Amino acid sequence: MATRTHPRAKAAKVLSKADLLDICRLMLLSRRLDDKEIQLKRQNKIFFQISGAGHEAVLAAAGRVLRPAYDWFYPYYRDRALCLTLGMTPTEMLLSAVGAAEDPNSGGRQMPSHWGHKALNIVSQSSPTGTQLLQAVGCAEAWLRYARIADITDKPIQGDELVYVSIGDGTTSEGEFWEALNTASNLKLPVLFLVEDNKYAISVPVEVQTAGGSVSKLVRNFPDLLVEEVDGCDPVASYEVLVRAAEYCRHRKGPALVHAHVIRPYSHSLSDDEVLYKPPREREEEAKRDCTLTFPKRLIADGVATEAEIEQIRRQVEEEVDVAADMALASPQPQPESALRYVYSPDVDPTSEQFDTEDDPQFAGDPTTMVDLLNACLKDEMARDPRIVVFGEDVADASREQNLKEVKGKGGVFKVTWGLQRQFGSERVYNSPLAEANIVGRAIGLATRGLKPVVEIQFFDYIWPAYHQLRNELATMRWRSSNAFSAPAVVRVTYGGYLKGGALYHSQTGAVVFTAIPGLRVVCPSTALDANGLLRTAVRCDDPVLFLEHKHLYRQTYNKAPNPGPNFMIPFGKAKVVKEGKDLTVVTYGAVVQRALVAAKELEEKDGVSSEVIDLRSLSPLDFATIAASLQKTSRVLVAYEDALSWGYGAEIAAKIADECFAWLDAPVKRVASTDTFVGYAPALEDFILPQVEDLAQAMRELHAF
Repeated sequence: MATRTHPRAKAAKVLSKADLLDICRLMLLSRRLDDKEIQLKRQNKIFFQISGAGHEAVLAAAGRVLRPAYDWFYPYYRDRALCLTLGMTPTEMLLSAVGAAEDPNSGGRQMPSHWGHKALNIVSQSSPTGTQLLQAVGCAEAWLRYARIADITDKPIQGDELVYVSIGDGTTSEGEFWEALNTASNLKLPVLFLVEDNKYAISVPVEVQTAGGSVSKLVRNFPDLLVEEVDGCDPVASYEVLVRAAEYCRHRKGPALVHAHVIRPYSHSLSDDEVLYKPPREREEEAKRDCTLTFPKRLIADGVATEAEIEQIRRQVEEEVDVAADMALASPQPQPESALRYVYSPDVDPTSEQFDTEDDPQFAGDPTTMVDLLNACLKDEMARDPRIVVFGEDVADASREQNLKEVKGKGGVFKVTWGLQRQFGSERVYNSPLAEANIVGRAIGLATRGLKPVVEIQFFDYIWPAYHQLRNELATMRWRSSNAFSAPAVVRVTYGGYLKGGALYHSQTGAVVFTAIPGLRVVCPSTALDANGLLRTAVRCDDPVLFLEHKHLYRQTYNKAPNPGPNFMIPFGKAKVVKEGKDLTVVTYGAVVQRALVAAKELEEKDGVSSEVIDLRSLSPLDFATIAASLQKTSRVLVAYEDALSWGYGAEIAAKIADECFAWLDAPVKRVASTDTFVGYAPALEDFILPQVEDLAQAMRELHAF
C-alpha cells in the first residue's frame, strides 16, 4: 500500500499534442454541456440539472486510461467528462436531459446525469448515494468466479479488465463504502475506486463528513489496496496516477483508490444555491483552480497549443453542443404506456406454462422435509447450470477448506445449503461477511455480468440493511435502464414465527414491504413440495426473486413429500386450492395454511360448515383469478395472514376483493392476522399475538353466520 501526492507533470513528457488537445476538448465539451443544460432548465425545456463542473480534468484522464466496452463502469452523477471520453455523445446526454424516448441511459425514465450505456459497459446508475459501490465489487468478483469455475466454458471475461467506480467525498461516509473496500481488498478484486473530493456534500464540508478530513489517510491500512492522491484539476498528473492505478488492478495485485482533489464551481445542482453556505473568498479560490480555464492557458504557456488552436476547439465545442441540443429537443418523448414495459423480463415469463410441470412430478425416495427438498433443488440446479453461485452468512460447510475432512460442515443455520460446498467447490459456495447489503449488492453485480447468484439472508429480521439494495437497485435495474441491464438474482431468506422463543428479532414477517415493490417476485411456500418447485422456478426465471422460507415449516412432518425430480416447477402466480368447500373461502399462505386446514376440519365436523382453503404460494404475482372463482362459489371470504393485522399483506387482498368481487359477496370481507404488536418471547405472549387455530375457527363461524 502506498499513498502519494503528485506534483504537476510536464505535459509533453506524458501525452502527445493530439492527446492533450483532445483532453482539453473533452473538458470544455463537458462544461459547455453543463452550461447548455442550465440554460435549458431556465427556459423550462428540461426538468432537472446536476453538473460535473470542476471534475472534468480527472474524469477526462480516467476516460483516456480506461477501455470502453472492455472495462466496466459504475459512475456517479458528476462523471459527464468520463462518459464523453468513453464514447457517449453530447446528443445522447441531452436526450437524457429532455427525457427523450431514444435516451440510451434510461429511455427517459431517470434524471439527467444518471449514466448508463450498454454498448460501453456503463452500468445503469441510480440516485441513492454509494449503492453502486457493492455492485461494482460484485461485477469485479464475476471475473474471479468465471476464471475459477472450470465448468463454465463460455467465459465473458477479458482476463485483465477492471471495474471503475466513482463517488464524491460525502459518499465515503456511507457504510457501503467501507463494506466495498473490505471485500475488494479481501478478495484482491480489480476495482478502481475514484473519490472525487470537492470538499462538499451539498452544503456539508469534508471535515464534518470525514474524521481528519482525508479519506485516503483513513483507508491506508486495507491490505493490497493501492492508495494514490492527486490534484484532480490537473489532467496530466491525474492521467499518470490513473495509469498506475489501472495497471495495478489489471495485474491483479488488488484494488486501487485514487483520491482526487477537485472543485465544485457550481452549486450542487440547480435545486441548491451554494452562496448560502460558501463565502465569496472560498468561491474565488476555487475559481483559480478551474481546469477549463487553467489547462488551456497551460497548453499555450508550455508551447503545446496556440491561442488560435484553443479558440478553434471552443468554437467546435459550441457548434457541437448547439447541434446536439437541437436534435435532442426535436426528439420524441416516450409513449405514456411505455412506462409499463420492462418491469419484468419481456423474454422469460415465470407465470407461463413453460414453468408448469406440477402435474407430472417424478417422485423418488421417501417423503422428506422442506429443508431437504430445498437442498435437493439447489443441488439439481447447480449441477444443471455452472453459473449458479451460492453465498451468504454461514452457507458454506467450512470456509477453511482444510477443516472439511474433520468436520460435518455448517451449511447454513438451518442446513438448507449443507453439502453444497463439498459437492460444487468453494468457488461456487462460499461465506460472506456479516453484512446484508454486501450480500445483495454483490449479487446484483454478479448477475449483471451473467452469473446466477442464489444468496441467503440468514433471518428476515436482519434483511433491513439490504433493503436499500433490494428496493432501489435490484428491483429497479431492468426498468430504470429500459431493459439494457438486468439482475436476476434469487434472495433466499428465512421468515416468520411460531418458534417458541423467537421473540422480536427471530419471528418477523412483513412480506407486504416487498410485495409493494414493482420488479420483484415474492413467493412463500407452505409445503416441502411447493418449496422445491417454486425455488426451481425462481432460479430459472429472469427476474429478481425474494424467496421466503418459513422457519416453522422447515421440518414439519405434515408437509413432507418425496423428491419430485430435477424438472419439477410451479409457476409464479398459481395458487393452490388445498381444500375444496362451498360455504366460505379462506385465503392464506405460509404457516397459517396448516392452521386454516385444521380450523376448517373442526368447523366441518362440529358445525357442518364446508370451507375452501386457498394457499397463495406466490405473493407477487398474486393469483387473484383463483380467489375470484372461489368467491363466486362461496360468497364469503376470510383472509388470514401472519403479518400484523393493520397494513399487512392481507389488507390489500381484502381491498381487491371488495373492489372487484363485491357483487358476489354475502358478507363483509373478514381478516385474521397477528396483533398490531411485535412477537413476544414468552410462549403465552407468542400464542396470543400470532393467529391460532381457534382464532381462525371463530372467525369462520362468525363469517358463516353473518
